Amino acid sequence: MKKKVLFVIHDLGQGGAEKVLINLVNNLDRTKFDITVMALFGGGVNEQFLKKDIRLLICYKSAFPGNSHLMKLFTPGQLYRHYIREHYDVVISYLEGPSARIVSGCPDSDTKLVSWIHCTMDTLQKASRSFRTIAEAQKCYNRFDRLIFVSECVKGAFRSVCPVTTPCEVLYNTNETGKILAASREKVEESVFTAGEIRICGMGKLTQNKGFDRLLRIHRKLQADGYPVHTYILGEGEERASLEQYMEENGISDSVTLLGYQTNPYKFVRCCDLYVCTSHTEGFSTAATEALVVGTPVCTVEVSGMKEMLGENNEWGIVTENDEDALYEGIRHLLDDPGLLAHYREQALLRGRTFRTENTVGAVEEMLENL
Repeated sequence: MKKKVLFVIHDLGQGGAEKVLINLVNNLDRTKFDITVMALFGGGVNEQFLKKDIRLLICYKSAFPGNSHLMKLFTPGQLYRHYIREHYDVVISYLEGPSARIVSGCPDSDTKLVSWIHCTMDTLQKASRSFRTIAEAQKCYNRFDRLIFVSECVKGAFRSVCPVTTPCEVLYNTNETGKILAASREKVEESVFTAGEIRICGMGKLTQNKGFDRLLRIHRKLQADGYPVHTYILGEGEERASLEQYMEENGISDSVTLLGYQTNPYKFVRCCDLYVCTSHTEGFSTAATEALVVGTPVCTVEVSGMKEMLGENNEWGIVTENDEDALYEGIRHLLDDPGLLAHYREQALLRGRTFRTENTVGAVEEMLENL
């Protein structure tokens, strides 16, 4: 008999967690699982990629100001009964935040509850942000039957500040590696790239946390030092205007291209010489994983998950201190040694095989069957 599984998430926008949820549910075995996805707020760009045989429930057409504060007026039990009207065998909160508080209010003793944590929560304040109090957060997380973390770093940070009795497990994000590789082979328009340039790229929402301002400053410094670099940034967000202003004021608008949100970013990433992550924090970077899958070397600051991904001793990519100058030196070291860059291109492809779809989905199916 199929297990009836509900995934609850804030929305299906352009973020990494939203994307990997789509990848996961699209590939779960339909002979074992009857799958529903509930988004609290609709309109996300990733909704279009959900397979037709997966039911999508939308609570509100779009997000409204103060929604998390409004939800705190109600108990988790009241919220669960309001939003989740059917019985499910397993209910999963697929992001920390309001969805975790809602799911923790499930009154059905025979329903298994899972909280999937993506972000590094290394303080009690971060762990309890969507709850009324720290005490309520701890009580709610102890209501779950399993806590899933996207990396060992994320698990360690959470457990150090929020002790729980709930069993904890690390499961890596699902990437549709076959589709990524096929899409990466699509031809990029000739007008995008220029011969003779060193192509650096970054990908993610244009938010302060992603640190793309750091990437622009590094780009400018590399140019000043004589490197013929062109930087490509894939993604959209509220920081676009400030990034464009910096580009204009510093005369780099002709050597930095903001490509915006792309349904196929992989063809651009594959054609670049280096993928750079400048984030201030991460859980387990989907974008960096995708760069490995297509064989683009990765140079990143140290954030959660990167040493798990690239090795404690830089076996599969370069991890520097989370510092702008350190990252600049790491990039320059690679650009000064074509042989080293070629080595990390080979290592990227090798490491990318670890994140094959069948491996990550299989691990999730085993977890769901054993709950």
